[in-house]
Amino acid sequence: MPHRSQSPVAGSESNGSRHRRRFLQTAGVAATAGLAGCGLWEPTDDDEPGANGDELDVADDVSSYATHPDDDVRMFRRGLRRLGYFPDETVPDSVSVNWSFPINNVGHTAAKSSPLPTPDGETIVIAGDTGFVHGVQPSGEPRWLTETGATDLGFHGSPAIVDDTAYIGGYDGDLYAIDVETGEIVWRTRAHELEGTLAIGSSPAYYDGTLYVIAEYGSPSSGALWTFDAATGEPTWHDDRIWGQPHPSPTIDLETGRICAGSNDGVVYCWEFPDLEFAWEYQTGGEDGPDGEERADGEFNLGAEIKGTIAAHDGYGYVGSWDERFHCIDLEDGTEEWTFEFENRSMANPALDPEEDVVYTGSNDDHVYAIDCETGEELWATDIDGSIIGAVTATAGTILVGSYDSHLYALDKETGERRWRVQNRGHVTSAPVPHDGRIYYAERGVFTNYWDDDEETILEEPGHAYCLVPEE
Repeated sequence: MPHRSQSPVAGSESNGSRHRRRFLQTAGVAATAGLAGCGLWEPTDDDEPGANGDELDVADDVSSYATHPDDDVRMFRRGLRRLGYFPDETVPDSVSVNWSFPINNVGHTAAKSSPLPTPDGETIVIAGDTGFVHGVQPSGEPRWLTETGATDLGFHGSPAIVDDTAYIGGYDGDLYAIDVETGEIVWRTRAHELEGTLAIGSSPAYYDGTLYVIAEYGSPSSGALWTFDAATGEPTWHDDRIWGQPHPSPTIDLETGRICAGSNDGVVYCWEFPDLEFAWEYQTGGEDGPDGEERADGEFNLGAEIKGTIAAHDGYGYVGSWDERFHCIDLEDGTEEWTFEFENRSMANPALDPEEDVVYTGSNDDHVYAIDCETGEELWATDIDGSIIGAVTATAGTILVGSYDSHLYALDKETGERRWRVQNRGHVTSAPVPHDGRIYYAERGVFTNYWDDDEETILEEPGHAYCLVPEE
């Protein structure tokens, strides 16, 4: 049952002693084990804010905003507010696999990168955990294949696509811009230009010529919010106050003027937008905060990790935590509105229907939940036989979600009843992405002995990228 907090938690700006730079000056940056692991836009007339790609003034009325004011932008969870909401997409009553091909070979437990169609729909950009980025036609025919420097753990974040360029960060700590017509690397900003990033597992956000990216560091376990000139890849600003190797992607809410993200220290960090003055922080993990393993000489405890990306709606942010709760946070001041209790940790990326005021999320208790955004009350819960660590997607009448039981599920949006499921190979941990009658997603590889330290881990079968179509 949901629990409405009687003592809101408001964060305050951290002092300089918490910043990662002080540790880096003495410790350096080193690779460490255990890396983290990531709407409705009403058409406007030409004279309204955001039409034809014009800059949208955050002071203007943007209450109907959900994806992006520029139609030529595609991002993880469909837009800046990361709602994972596709109201114009209808899921078929039955489906079949139209095509699949191997893409993921690495046993790293982070969720896999999600396929993303280009704005014109002619190319599907799919990044793999071996460092290759694929450009394929909706039919599955390859257009190009690009090898990057991220050949160790590859890509786990998803691209942001603006016009003809895809932007994506790798687990080599580099940020890439790739031409979606040819697959050529347009620019590459390397880790040493970002104070030695360990990895970029988050998915970039794009707004008005600027990329917003969360980066991870080791020694100590920490992170930073960076901004980049999208045309050149030049870093333009950063704030290194984040702890715990953050994997979630930054969420931007133009209506409240906020940009925020969670991290492995169980904290949601929030800045004003677009001036990027730090606004507040919110600690998950209960009144006493997380009680896990002490890190960075006691600067934070690893115990209430936030793995999912925040969904922003009507002035509130919605996110799950390893504290076994789902949190509704006031984006204005970082106070807690309500929390909903699970039976296990939560690390899924939620989906949110802004018209119905319902948020859909998942937990390691094997359930998908529909929760009333205003009250925090459970509307329904459905057991899907496996943990949910990827992303939930909401369409016109259906919820799509992948499970650790190696199936992709379609659930009735109103009742949670199962409509169908598709058997795959490995754990389905990417976001299901519906587009033009097709559903794209990706899975992990299949391994034996993965959790056994005494035995060699063996890749039995690569994880595939999939395309589903209506069954004839």
